[in-house]
Parts: sequence; structure tokens; C-alpha cells
Amino acid sequence: MNVDLYDFELPERLIAQTPLLERTSSRLLTLNKKDGKTQHHIFSDIIDYLNPGDTLVLNDTRVLPARLFGVKEDTGAKAEVLLLKNLGEDQWEVLVKPGKKLRTGAVIVFGDELKATIMEEGELGGRVLKFAYQGIFNEILDRLGQMPLPPYIKEKLEDKERYQTVYARNEGSAAAPTAGLHFTEELLDRIRAKGVTIAFVTLHVGLGTFRPMSVDRIEDHVMHEEYYVLPQETADILNETRVRGGRVIAVGTTSARTLETVSQKCGDGPIVKSSGWTQIFIYPGYQFGIVDALITNFHLPKSTLVMLVSALAGREHILSAYQEAIEKEYRFFSFGDAMFIY
Repeated sequence: MNVDLYDFELPERLIAQTPLLERTSSRLLTLNKKDGKTQHHIFSDIIDYLNPGDTLVLNDTRVLPARLFGVKEDTGAKAEVLLLKNLGEDQWEVLVKPGKKLRTGAVIVFGDELKATIMEEGELGGRVLKFAYQGIFNEILDRLGQMPLPPYIKEKLEDKERYQTVYARNEGSAAAPTAGLHFTEELLDRIRAKGVTIAFVTLHVGLGTFRPMSVDRIEDHVMHEEYYVLPQETADILNETRVRGGRVIAVGTTSARTLETVSQKCGDGPIVKSSGWTQIFIYPGYQFGIVDALITNFHLPKSTLVMLVSALAGREHILSAYQEAIEKEYRFFSFGDAMFIY
């Protein structure tokens, strides 16, 4: 399959630059995956589409303020670092700017409390850094770091917490699981009160999520690795949901990818707890093992995420719904509006 099959024209003005003040006031497009029928709502109406006995699966990852600005110790030249993956022993896989001037052995200083030495060089600005500091690394990062917003967001984020879900608790992501940004504690309480179970998984989102595909054929694309955890409590809830005939509704493509990774491991047997690294790539032709429905945002043209939602609802249905969203001027991407595929 050619990547160009998932291309569409998106006016730049529809790329949301800032989050709405009220999380649940985003618009919501609902899409019936069987017949392609769409309807238009506000996000708080999602409760009308959830049934007693359903289970909503949320990704509780928390975004690290992973963008650091410093200077080269020897020259004072500016340097930017983006943390991607904790390798242990204070070493991190990172992206750096400017890549040409930040070579192995260079030391970058971030204020008075943090410095880093470049240990290895990789491709496209990739490096391995070893950090030196006094105190607790995450506390220092919270003081010095900025949120690693996607490259298509140009506005400064005034409130760091607005790029976190209200249920974020396990730090480790380089980006937010943005479908979850629409929920408030109050809405989650109303959903529980309706008889819908809420369960959690963790998938630490990598920046590969935002990288455009560099191949022509979908089958040639290699996904980036991301770390996931599906705890026993969630496994038990999923098994109970299956027995009672309820739907498993993933909140976001990250939750969906975690669930489907575990589904592939468990096959036809019961779901069991699982953790590890996943490179799962879901595109049309894929048969979903656990996920029945999906709450998601609107994604980039020719992205792996557009392919994932097309695998669930069909390419024609998705592209038609996207065209409708563009005509009705929905807001797109991370801070944009939502879609419910059921």
C-alpha cells in the first residue's frame, strides 16, 4: 500500500496552537465504523455513547518537561537538548541542536545545577548524554525543563499542566497522549456513575509519533520502540468486560497500541499482565483483538496514526469524516478536537 493513499489537504489555520480553557468543551465528531455515519457534538456528550458494562482504557503516562536549553561549556554557544529515553545510570538518549557542533566529549551546562557530557553520537541529531547533578534529577528537570510540544505548535504553553491529562501519574513520555486531554475528573466521575469501568495502562510516548514516514510503501516503515505496562488489575477488568459482553474503548492511539500489543501476546487466551517494548504498527488489514471503539484526536496526513484509525474504521470512512471535519473547521492535532469511532 502506498503512503500517499493517506494524504489529505489540511489548511494550516486548523492546526490548534493553544488548548481550550475548558477541557470538555472541545468538539466531538462521532463515526460509526460500520456505515460511516457521522454526527457532531461537544466532548462532554461522549457519556451518551458509553454503555453500562463498557470499559474505558486510559494511558496514565506523564510527560517529562524534557526540553532543556543550555550552553557549551567551552564556547558558551547555545545548545538545545530533548530527552527521549532513560538508559539508566544518568544516561539518556536525546536529540540535540545544533547537531554539527555538539560532538562526543562536549559538555553542555544548564544553569548551576545540571551539566551533561556527550558520550555517543547517532543519526539525525541523536546523542547519548551522561548527566551530572546534585539532588533529585526529576526535581531539577521540573525546574529547568520545558514541555516538548510537537513541532507544529508554535505558541508558547503558559500552563505546563494543560499538556498533561488529569490522571497522568507515571513519568516518562516525550509527548502527551492527547485524546485524554479532553477529560476532567468530574466527567470521569459521571462516566463511572453510569456503570462504565475505567482501567489504566501506561505507554511512554516517543517523539517518533511526530516523525513523518520516509518510505513510499507502508509495509516498509519501521516503528519506533515505546515502553508499555498493562498491570494485572487492568488485565482482570478486560477479561471481566469480555465475559459480560461490554466494549473495550481505548482512549487514544497509545492505549489502543498497548492493548493490541498485549492481545498479540495472549492470543485467544485470557489477558494477563504484561510490560516491555512495543513496535506495533497497525494499518488497514489488521484485525483488532481487544479494542472495540476508540476516542482519538485528528491526526497528521500520511501518519501512522491516520493508518491506525483507518484500520479500525476503514480508509474511505476516515478520509470522508476528516473532510467533513475540515469543512466544519474542527481543530486538528494535539490541542484540537476529538473523534469517537464506534
